[in-house]
Parts: sequence; C-alpha cells; structure tokens
Amino acid sequence: MASKSTRTTFSNFQASFLALTAVRLWISLTDLSITLKHDHQLSSPLTSFSQLQEGIYLFKHDIDPYSGGSFRHSPILLSFFATILPNSRKLASVLWTLIDAAGAWSLVQIWRSRQNVISSPWDILIASLYLLNPYIFLPSLALSTSSFENTLMLLSIMLASQGRASASLLALSLLLHLSLSSIVMLLPILLLLINDPHSHLASPKPMANSLRKMVPLFGEFTVYTGILTILSTIVAGSWAWIPQTWGATLTLPDLTPNTGLWWYFFTEMFDHFRPFFLMVFSVHLLIYVVPTCIKFQHDPLYATFIMLGILGTFKPYTTLSDPGLFLSMIAIFPETYPYLRHPIVTALLHLHSALLMPLFHHLWLTQGTGNANFFYATTLVFACSNGAALVDSIWAGLRIAIGPPVDNYTVVQE
Repeated sequence: MASKSTRTTFSNFQASFLALTAVRLWISLTDLSITLKHDHQLSSPLTSFSQLQEGIYLFKHDIDPYSGGSFRHSPILLSFFATILPNSRKLASVLWTLIDAAGAWSLVQIWRSRQNVISSPWDILIASLYLLNPYIFLPSLALSTSSFENTLMLLSIMLASQGRASASLLALSLLLHLSLSSIVMLLPILLLLINDPHSHLASPKPMANSLRKMVPLFGEFTVYTGILTILSTIVAGSWAWIPQTWGATLTLPDLTPNTGLWWYFFTEMFDHFRPFFLMVFSVHLLIYVVPTCIKFQHDPLYATFIMLGILGTFKPYTTLSDPGLFLSMIAIFPETYPYLRHPIVTALLHLHSALLMPLFHHLWLTQGTGNANFFYATTLVFACSNGAALVDSIWAGLRIAIGPPVDNYTVVQE
C-alpha cells in the first residue's frame, strides 16, 4: 500500500512539474526576453546573452573575441553555442527553460537526499519555489547565462549529496570556468562528499580525519580544472581568455551597474587606491569559507547553503539570480523555520528592494530624472535584505542545537 502511495505521489509530481515547465516555456517564448535582455539587474557583462552573441559572431568570422576587451564569457560557452547549442532568441528561450527545469529537478533531488526519501508530497512545492521564483525566473527570461551557473551549482550539490564524487567535481569545475567566484564552494562540497546530506544541525559533532579524506578529492578537482583550462585555451587559440574572464572577476574592468556592492564603490574610487581595495573586496569573500565550514562541519549541506548566501551577497558581478538561488534553497531546510528570528522583516526588506530597484533603475537610465545614487541606494537595501536572510539562517542553524525555541513572553513571566 505504501509503495502504491509513493508511485501516485511521484506521478503527480511529474505531471505538475511538466505543467510548470510548460508555463515557463510559454512565457519565455513571448517578447519579454527582448524587453529584459539589457536590464542591468538581470544580466551582467559576464552573463549577458547579447555579448555572448557578439563573441560568437567574431569567433565564427575568425576574429579573436577576447582581443577587444568586451567579451567575458568562458571559451566553454563560446564553443558550445558556436557549434551545438542554439543562439537564436526563440531556440535559446527553450534551452533556458530546460536549463531551469534541470535546476529545479536537481533541487528536488537534494531535498530527497536530505530527507532520505524516494519522493514526498513537498516535491512540487520545492520545484515551484525555484521555477516561479522571480529572482530566478526574470534573469532566465533575459537569457542571462547565470541560469547555467545556478544549474551547474545545483547539479554539483545534488551529485555530492548522492555520493557521486567524480560527477560532482566535474560539474563544479565547469562552473568554475563560467564564474571564478564559485571557487568558494569547493570546500563545503568536498565536506559534503565525505559526509551524508542528512540534517545534523540538532546534534553537532566534529568530523574526524576530514582533511585526509578530502586530499584525493581535491586532486581530482584540480585535474578536471586543468583539463578544462587546456581545452579552453585550445578553443580560444591563446591564453588571452584568462584575463578577460577570470581576470575580470578580480580586477573589475567593467563598471556597468548591477545589483552588487562593487560597481559604485569602484566608480568613485581614486585609481591610486584601486588595487588595495580590489584585494580587500576579494579577500573579504574568501574569509568566510573556513569559519563557515568549521562551524557547520557536522552538516556540510547547510554549510553549502550558507556559502551560497555569502556568494550571492558579495560576488563582484551579481544579478538577481545569485541571491535567488540561496532563497530557493531555504525550502529544503524546514527544520530551521521555528528558529528564524525576523523572517517577516527579511521578507519586507526583499519586497521593498524588489519594488524600488526597477523603479529607480528606470528613473536613472530611461527617464533621466535620477542619478546613480538612486539605484545604488536600492542595491544597498537589497544587500541588507540578503544579509538579513543570511544572518537569520546562520542563527537558526546554530540555535537548533541548543533546543526548542522558547517564547520570550514565557521567559519574562518566569
């Protein structure tokens, strides 16, 4: 009887998942992608589909796309879109929908691994919170390649949760070639590979000999990264792609507005101080890795989740899809919900910034009645809302080990 119930739940999930994907596909085939493709909130110079098409055109006409200083996509994307994958708008919309569907499916598989079940009634809700998340949905409509990054990230986490080390490390290596900042995810995923994905937040225990187990996995990741680097160099014809792609993450040559914290700061920065603050901002993203992994070493999937939040907040070229992935993953940690301190405040901050960002962006760049301070002020509010969600999640992950939440009124009365 239980087996029949499981099959019914699974078939219902499949039908609902296909319906969600069909709705997404129908919306993506409208003219919205033309309207949204130049929106700075949805794509950055490193993820813009328009710049990808420009690089493909140059590549097909035997012109080095990396020689002009404006093309910053990985040679892996360049080679696939120039040979196999479609770059026309309609076909690309179909591809982006399928990529998001693969990401949603991976998130459901992570949930199942976390709960140690074959299927559950919550599967469709998990998928919906990814496919219908506006922070994920809108960049996909704009054909931002950040959708590929999110899906590769979820694939790597899913495969690590299932104990498939080689496939997980290969997916992470592919992701690294699309976005250098994703290197901060290496340590938590290595921890996840040597531990199970089940919830251990309520019973934290230190892991023994974890470093020794991670060394061969790190070596395998290095081999994959080296092979992909050589293949990328062969495709590009030289090493010029490295400073134009990976180097752009470290040197921030393009100060096009985005939802992140870097662009306006370095727009106002004197050139004399620029190298120092580039180093400070880059190191700031890295300093969270080891403390987070040590504190949540007993639950590496939760450590991975926390690092996604940090990456989505402090990444150099962020779009809405970066924090969107973190917010969608909150759904797979229901055990932390009773311990969240200010979820309503966090939700209102996100609503506030989500309404003001497009408004001030339009006033500044379309109407010309505002200035950069308008838009940057809203991105600061957006960063505060991401930070609030991140801090609340860290608090809940730590507080759950102490015991059930206590009502403050009861404490005062006692």
